[in-house]
Amino acid sequence: MVNFDMVGGAVCLDFVNTGSKRRQGPFEDKLTSYDDLVGWAAQAEQLSADKAERLRARALREPKDAQRALERGRALREAVYRVFSTRWHEQEVAQADLALISEEYARATSHRTLARAGDGSIAFQFRSEDALDRPLWPVAVSAANLLSADDAAARVKECATDNCNWLFYDASKNRSRRWCDMNECGNRAKARRHYERRRRTT
Repeated sequence: MVNFDMVGGAVCLDFVNTGSKRRQGPFEDKLTSYDDLVGWAAQAEQLSADKAERLRARALREPKDAQRALERGRALREAVYRVFSTRWHEQEVAQADLALISEEYARATSHRTLARAGDGSIAFQFRSEDALDRPLWPVAVSAANLLSADDAAARVKECATDNCNWLFYDASKNRSRRWCDMNECGNRAKARRHYERRRRTT
């Protein structure tokens, strides 16, 4: 089973981070099968274990439809990446990417309904839990909500490491976070700077 890192700070950003090395390559994709898509949703706590198994079972019965759901997921992922990345780099967002996210958001919200929770509160829940595109719904809702948030353009950043390209929500007070994960990209960047300093002085 593929293990996914959840360091983005938002569902849609964690989904974007199933791909990496977009700029310099070679591109690395952790969504190579429909089973990977379901596995991501389960690890992101967007699907329960039993619902994930039902989707896997349906995918075995309907492989072509499952493949189409996977391809839609990849297209949504890259559109979300491009929109947030271009905003972070202060470039113009492509209308086609916004249209794709809007289309997936409309599909997702058509399955949402208000329901009572066990503690008496009322919240949105998704209907049609066995739909093969179910893993995409929380991604589309998350992306639309985050894109329309007032501070998203300043808070959603792209990792400062040259060829990582993961996105993250910077929740720090002074907005100083630079890396998707300090233990990975942050430490590698520091080690590289240390090496360059030593090389210049020897």
